[in-house]
Amino acid sequence: MSSKKTILVTGGAGYIGSHTIIELLDLTDYNIVSVDNLSNSSAQTYSRIEEITGKNIKNYKVELCDKTAIEQLFEAEKSSIIAVIHFAAFKSVPESVGNPYKYYNNNINSLLNILECCIKFNINNFIFSSSCSVYGNINQLPVKETTPLGKTESPYAYTKQVGEEIIKDYAKANPQFQTIALRYFNPVGAHVSGLIGESPLSKPNNLVPIITNTAVGKIAQMTVYGDDYPTRDGTCIRDYVHVTDIANAHVKAMQFLIDKKNKSNFSIFNLGTGNGVSVMEAINAFERISKKKLNYIIGPKRAGDIGAIYSDTEESKKVLGWIPKFNLDDMMSTAWKWELEQQKENK
Repeated sequence: MSSKKTILVTGGAGYIGSHTIIELLDLTDYNIVSVDNLSNSSAQTYSRIEEITGKNIKNYKVELCDKTAIEQLFEAEKSSIIAVIHFAAFKSVPESVGNPYKYYNNNINSLLNILECCIKFNINNFIFSSSCSVYGNINQLPVKETTPLGKTESPYAYTKQVGEEIIKDYAKANPQFQTIALRYFNPVGAHVSGLIGESPLSKPNNLVPIITNTAVGKIAQMTVYGDDYPTRDGTCIRDYVHVTDIANAHVKAMQFLIDKKNKSNFSIFNLGTGNGVSVMEAINAFERISKKKLNYIIGPKRAGDIGAIYSDTEESKKVLGWIPKFNLDDMMSTAWKWELEQQKENK
């Protein structure tokens, strides 16, 4: 049995989880263990990780809402786990609006079970996958970590708000428990190899996979939801950030805790580029990169969407030393490379 310390990654087959595992394998010497019930991801992701890194990943296919199963997992791995990075959660804004029970039940109970196991088994480094959606509709941009949180626009976003509060309370009650919440803006793109990217089993809800799916004909026609927002071209503005940059921030945040560099045992960092990009600007960038025209229509606004949000990234730059490396063209070109890779495989 390996004497190396282990990082436990929940949701390891998911979009950001899988890219973070790759970064961990590339940049550190830790043993990586994943837990993912594959409810919205594929076991094939682990083969892709192995193809990219040459390393095989152990995954526990267990349900995080099953406390007994999670305790058994921690019991089996307890001697080596040094940190937990918690991604696993349902994340579709529209689905959460239509089915709030699914989101409150899964996202909050799974977090509580993981936290209880961390305390019980004395695992004191914890990174939480949060979201810029916790800010709600805000008037002042860019958004800082100190910006007061508004009323959230969806049950999904509220589970992230509540999740942060829960972690803050655990940190207060357990001074040895070191935690960071990473609020990311809009992760997009794919690994530069083109071998791994965003591929939810359910219908995509995020803009870039919808764009690439439309470009190859998986989606006949995409809808731009609203063109009368108070933005420069009337479409929603988001802060898109490459998934590998986001993954790299998790590695930095985790090492920051392990090295005991944190001044507080509950810290929050925004992960974005600091640049707002509108839906139409994203579409135009993709069309330029791919040389393909997209079939889209303008539709009504979508419930749960806010008009504009982008980040102030000074804190993550200054404290974690994290600076995003990929630009919008990189985001679109890697996403397109991944889409074409899937097309090739499906033939």
